[in-house]
Amino acid sequence: MLQAMLAGVASIKAQQTRMNVIGNNLANVNTTAYKGSRVTFQDMLAQTVRGAGRPTTKMGGTNAIQFGLGVLVAGTDVNNEQGSLNATNRPTDFSIQGNGLFVVSNGDRIAYTRDGAFDLDAAGDLVHRATGERLMGYTADPATGVIDSSAPIGPTSSIRIPIGARTAVQRTTEIDWAGNLDARAFNTAGTLTTSSMVRVFDNLGGQHDLTLSITEGSTANTWNWTVSSAAGTTVTGSGVLTFDNTTGRLLSGTPGNVTVTPPAASGTPAFPISLDFGTISQLASEVQVQASSQNGFAPGSLSSFSVGTDGVVTGLYTNGLTRPLGQIALAIFPNTNGLERMGNNLWRNTDNSGVPVIGQPRSGGRGMINAGFLEQSNVDVGNEFTDLIVTQRGFQANTKVVTTVDEMLQDLINMKR
Repeated sequence: MLQAMLAGVASIKAQQTRMNVIGNNLANVNTTAYKGSRVTFQDMLAQTVRGAGRPTTKMGGTNAIQFGLGVLVAGTDVNNEQGSLNATNRPTDFSIQGNGLFVVSNGDRIAYTRDGAFDLDAAGDLVHRATGERLMGYTADPATGVIDSSAPIGPTSSIRIPIGARTAVQRTTEIDWAGNLDARAFNTAGTLTTSSMVRVFDNLGGQHDLTLSITEGSTANTWNWTVSSAAGTTVTGSGVLTFDNTTGRLLSGTPGNVTVTPPAASGTPAFPISLDFGTISQLASEVQVQASSQNGFAPGSLSSFSVGTDGVVTGLYTNGLTRPLGQIALAIFPNTNGLERMGNNLWRNTDNSGVPVIGQPRSGGRGMINAGFLEQSNVDVGNEFTDLIVTQRGFQANTKVVTTVDEMLQDLINMKR
């Protein structure tokens, strides 16, 4: 009878553990990116009263006589299924759709989380809103915006977005020209000339106004071009454009190359510019040639940013320039269920989780990032309440076993009276 009582007590303890897990799941039903847990049981060691006997020529075999000694908690499993996404419209809120965890650090160690509630601190770092831990990722070159995704991720690999503090400038390296040159010019006397002005920028963001002049050539279907500038800035470079007299398309002369030399007082060296005339035609229509685009920008400060599904943080400057600032890193594990909870929605790797494989979103099996969304808890309230009822009934049943055994023992003691 004592064995029945001890089995009941063991089951009561196990049911209490299951109730604790259910209670924690329900408590975190609204916790961002929380992953629910479940408890699994296993039977305790069984006592063998008589072993199994083999059959003989005269008698059949006999089975072993055993009875269990109760139940034990086998373990707790984490449900790592995707939670639903909730729109927050905050640019610093991120959710992961698919596999992976954000990498965060307090400067000494690295931790992992699915909680994408981040914010910018006073230094411009993206930090975990609940703990202040910095979000880890790859930093872009400030001058070119090139991201080195092969760089190792360490406790200091934070992503910094210094709104208003960073300035950027881009030197003009290419000008695209578009328009038409009148094919009828070669049927009239005289020389036809057209000109168009465009503003370009040097290494320091200095402005220089260049004027493209195109003059009717000495032979049919050819045009001579030159580029000049205002006083103080010199431009060297010229060329010839040759067109097909049947289609009006440009045959040769693109790209053209010029060298712009700013005034010596500016302290800026000379720089080359490539001129693309590929979209200029020669048709029987009026002359109209102008610069369709140039890729230079004046100095501007960082005003805002956006995050793409690949985790690239793109900065928008007041001068209209957009340039990558960095890229958020994601970590995946051979066994995600082997991670250990640290509290504050953070996880750490263990011997059974495997080594984290950190890389770019949307690569190597990693999911994509959605800015302006947060992942919700994946706790199913219906399932939890069902388990709550089953656990309660299991607890009640085992308390009945304990009280019944107690009554039987009381009857046994009263036999002496």
